[in-house]
Amino acid sequence: MSERNLRGSRLGGASLESESGVEPAERQQVTYHCPNGHTITVPMSVEADVPPLWECRCGAEALRADTDAPEKKAGKPARTHWDMLLERRTIAELEVLLDERLELLRSRELIKRSA
Repeated sequence: MSERNLRGSRLGGASLESESGVEPAERQQVTYHCPNGHTITVPMSVEADVPPLWECRCGAEALRADTDAPEKKAGKPARTHWDMLLERRTIAELEVLLDERLELLRSRELIKRSA
């Protein structure tokens, strides 16, 4: 019997709640200007923290119309493989390792040439 009751109800298809008595949040229109000449208007809540930058459809960062550009944050430079190597070994140790590897490679070349 219970299967018959669910047959025509389209579970998940429609909400059973009504929108009577529901008031949408107050909104403001925030305008951003892209350096490529685009203008973007974004609806946001009045209570929202409005960011000074917004990504434009062209990929550039658009600046809010009534603000100045924020200061760039100083970022860390990327650590390279060489930087990480120098954290583990000194230059003198690296020179010794290089000499050992070069000697090994040269000795293998001599064996291959004589064979």
